[in-house]
Amino acid sequence: MGALGLLIGGCSLNNHADTQTELSSKQLIDLIQDGGYILYIRHAQTTEDWADQASPQLDIDDCSTQRKLSSQGINQAKQIGEGIKFHAIPVESVQTSEYCRAWKTAELAFGQYQKTDQLNFLPCEICNQDQISQYKQRVDPLLNQAPSVGKNIVLVGHDDPFEASTGIYPEPMGVTYVIKPIPNQTPQIMGKLTAEEWVIQ
Repeated sequence: MGALGLLIGGCSLNNHADTQTELSSKQLIDLIQDGGYILYIRHAQTTEDWADQASPQLDIDDCSTQRKLSSQGINQAKQIGEGIKFHAIPVESVQTSEYCRAWKTAELAFGQYQKTDQLNFLPCEICNQDQISQYKQRVDPLLNQAPSVGKNIVLVGHDDPFEASTGIYPEPMGVTYVIKPIPNQTPQIMGKLTAEEWVIQ
């Protein structure tokens, strides 16, 4: 469980679809081939897991002060990209946080991306309710934006912002959540794909 989960305990922030109704990997891939979804990818595996967002040494423009993708993470990012290409998933845009592990995941998977600070961490390891609310204000609109007809929007970010918005801790690293935006309503989570599940034939 992430730091947010430790703080909010049994208090669920999840207003999305019951995760017990998640679709299979093949069903999800079939679904997003027609476009109309948000794909939220938690960055691929890193060499270690620590709260660099709360580090006094953090420099968002200096990758040496941040967690780095491991060799496994590099392979995961490539697997995601190969799966997207193999299954002909239409992508309108790729938006990432400014953290190196996020945009490098996007670069390896898609070869293009745009950075946005709306997907960034806040500087907290254990976040308070105000910070959780700030995450929601940032991320909720991104999860409910409307892709162009026949396209999907990809977001590459982190665990805590997604958990604050949905009440779901996204694991493992490299996981993709498929989300159906619904105008003026709460978006619906259809299910998730691990990096390895993208390579199904």
